[in-house]
Amino acid sequence: MSVKAGLPPVARPDARLFILGSLPGDASLAAQRYYAHPTNQFWRLLGQAIGDDLQTLEYEHRLQRLTKRRIGLWDVIASANRPGSLDQAIREAEHNQIEHLLHDFRQLRAIAFNGTTAARIGRKLIGAAPPNVVLIDLPSSSAANTQAFAAKAAAWAVLGQFVQR
Repeated sequence: MSVKAGLPPVARPDARLFILGSLPGDASLAAQRYYAHPTNQFWRLLGQAIGDDLQTLEYEHRLQRLTKRRIGLWDVIASANRPGSLDQAIREAEHNQIEHLLHDFRQLRAIAFNGTTAARIGRKLIGAAPPNVVLIDLPSSSAANTQAFAAKAAAWAVLGQFVQR
């Protein structure tokens, strides 16, 4: 099994919202881009939640738009052994120090977890969040989550209130 290492965080110092995944899939790691697999609904879901058509933009413009809107991206897992891309196959995970987000990003108001693996690990790492930071569990944007897009989008809509307009 090969060790797969995640991507660096994307955020500006005054980020208000962080969205944390588990560990990027093989397509994302190969491209060195967050949510690069064409069937992953991340960009469509987030775009709909914040009222911005992210999926039609080039990747670098997507990131620019997120940072402008004070949204950060990262993952709870720094590296792990994992054949393929499914979270269920993750073994020997090393975690990112996401608990530092609470101290390093003073204007942070919400941390959203993209999927159950990210939420389970992330909530354990963060512990009790301060009262001014909301922890949000989102349905996974991965195509492996077969929940209807409309149901996912309804859950993701909560993110809009934390975003710079």
